[in-house]
Amino acid sequence: MPKLAKIFIYPIKSLDGVAVNQATILPGGALQHDRELVLVDENGKFVNAKRTAKIHLVRSRFDLQNRTVSLQVMGTKKQLFQLDEERKAIEHWFSDFFGFKVKLQENLFTGFPDDLESSGPTIVSTATLIEVASWFGDLSLEQIRDRFRANLEIDDVPPFWEDQLFAEKGDILPFQVGNVLFEGTYPCQRCPVPTRDAFTGEAYPNFQKIFVEKRKETLPEWANLSQFNHFFRLTANTRIPASEAGKILKVSDVVHRPGWQACDRLY
Repeated sequence: MPKLAKIFIYPIKSLDGVAVNQATILPGGALQHDRELVLVDENGKFVNAKRTAKIHLVRSRFDLQNRTVSLQVMGTKKQLFQLDEERKAIEHWFSDFFGFKVKLQENLFTGFPDDLESSGPTIVSTATLIEVASWFGDLSLEQIRDRFRANLEIDDVPPFWEDQLFAEKGDILPFQVGNVLFEGTYPCQRCPVPTRDAFTGEAYPNFQKIFVEKRKETLPEWANLSQFNHFFRLTANTRIPASEAGKILKVSDVVHRPGWQACDRLY
């Protein structure tokens, strides 16, 4: 049966993620602590990996229980900060790094998702990531995982299983992970971030071209073509209704939806 194998949250948008065993659903449909902080410039514009590849050079390690983060750029000493009490010090560290003034903004309701219409967790299967890694002979599963930065990873399913979590363009598809109701919307449109090494920011030659050709070639029969105006799409975007606020997702939760009895072959 499809089951939740991994949960990743990214406390500061575009920085390193944290693997957790469970996550609480916020009123806005996000996972608690996921992208709850974002760096912005003096004009309020995001300072993220879409804007600058330089951010890939920052290593961040979060302790969610103690609300701390250690920051480091290769060749420099790690510095430890308290996320709630040392915001100014964190802002100063990043301002020095980027060479211009930045601030931290916080949103404890929805976080700062890329997609404001489908602001729930992104979903992918482990088998999908393994398949995509095979398209690039020198990239590992972990490197592909770091490039695509999905929140929820599903195991015991075939590659591109998550392509059945959305219906016709414009429709939603309800399903559950454990006791949490989700609404699947569409496959995530990818930006330049996956084309780069997650630790150096170096672009992989022809990454998008290779990906698009292989994605089109391997698109499963259960994928809805109306959702693919192009093939640089991977992972399923979702929404979580406000009714699910406070519920908890846990690793090993089973994924199910009405009608899947007829799709047992996909398991």
